[in-house]
Amino acid sequence: MLNSLKLNTYRGRFAPSPSGSLHFGSLLAATASYLDAKAHQGDWLLRIEDLDAPRVQKGAISAILNVLECHGFKWNEEVLYQSQRLTAYQTITEQLLKRNKAYFCACSRKILQQNSPVGHYGFIYTGTCRQGIHASNPSHLRSVRVLSGSTPITFKDRLYGACKQNIAQAIGDFVIKRSDGVFAYQLAVVIDDYYQGITDIVRGYDLLDNTARQLYLQKLLNFPQPHYLHIPIAVDAQGNKLSKRNLAKALIGQHAFDNIYQALIFLGQNPPPQHNFSQLDDLWQWAIMHWNINTLPQQGSLLYESP
Repeated sequence: MLNSLKLNTYRGRFAPSPSGSLHFGSLLAATASYLDAKAHQGDWLLRIEDLDAPRVQKGAISAILNVLECHGFKWNEEVLYQSQRLTAYQTITEQLLKRNKAYFCACSRKILQQNSPVGHYGFIYTGTCRQGIHASNPSHLRSVRVLSGSTPITFKDRLYGACKQNIAQAIGDFVIKRSDGVFAYQLAVVIDDYYQGITDIVRGYDLLDNTARQLYLQKLLNFPQPHYLHIPIAVDAQGNKLSKRNLAKALIGQHAFDNIYQALIFLGQNPPPQHNFSQLDDLWQWAIMHWNINTLPQQGSLLYESP
């Protein structure tokens, strides 16, 4: 059984994946979520999204914890590891299957290419396996998909305002458990946000398009729905998002003060000159007291050139 915490205070979170080192793009999400939580006198939790074991880089988890500590982040409660939550994800998956809100799918990538139109987010699943898996499809390649509703999902982002997405038209029935047995991000994040009692989610603009699917799952599961704030992401001169995949430069603990200061500038917080602060704690105190989402840039992405 899942145990939801009471949603009587602000509870935010930062949830990196240990597929590599944290970089400046990661720092932006961590900083914004931390400041929003502390400015509301709330809790800030740390979750490690280590579901996809083959992608977990050796030593990455300890490196992430160390670099966050070096940068002055202080989290409430113990770190939550998704790899230790598999039973909870399986329980919810079985519930959705029993309620006929989800079904098994044996469609390979080849079948998707033959039968599915391509949309903005990839293949739009047309429901090939909704009525059951065809005998010609190998039964061992079974994923689990959620039936997508035809009613558009609407929500208000705290920075970007009104948002709307018709999941059936944009994506179709989406996967919550992959054919290799790995639970999908969309399912795990919804279950863990509920379990941890998260009230407010602050993350990068690149995840804005995920929100409708998560809201849809929350409704199916009768979970409370958090508030969302998406912040601009950092991109390089070629327009590529700073990411581990694009070999973004790893954060160094010794540069913590400069890194946080640059993050505040990127986030439009306009801090005073660096010499006004004698230490990192002073910079954090100023940033918490002056956190203002109204000065966040409205663009979805901004160029970041490493100093």
